Amino acid sequence: MDTEDLASFLLGVGVGVGLGLLFAPKSGQETRELLKGKADEGKEYLKKRGSELREGASEIIERGKDAIGRQKDTLAEAVEAGKQAYREAVGQPATPEGQAAH
Repeated sequence: MDTEDLASFLLGVGVGVGLGLLFAPKSGQETRELLKGKADEGKEYLKKRGSELREGASEIIERGKDAIGRQKDTLAEAVEAGKQAYREAVGQPATPEGQAAH
């Protein structure tokens, strides 16, 4: 949820509560209960949206990790191919990775 959505939501809640109070005046107790109910609705809405955003962010992070893993594998293959090309160009025999050629 971006800031604009949150501001719009809170403005809507405020206007709704204000109009409700103007057009249907209630006792102090009823008004407090109404305000508490609207505040609870707002809190639940924000919890729900926060949860949705966390789930979406988790999915994006996982996709990013997968993409990085694929790029890492591709880079490792490219480095190995470069090493092999160098060995062939200078006439050195290929050696298992991690061992020095003699």
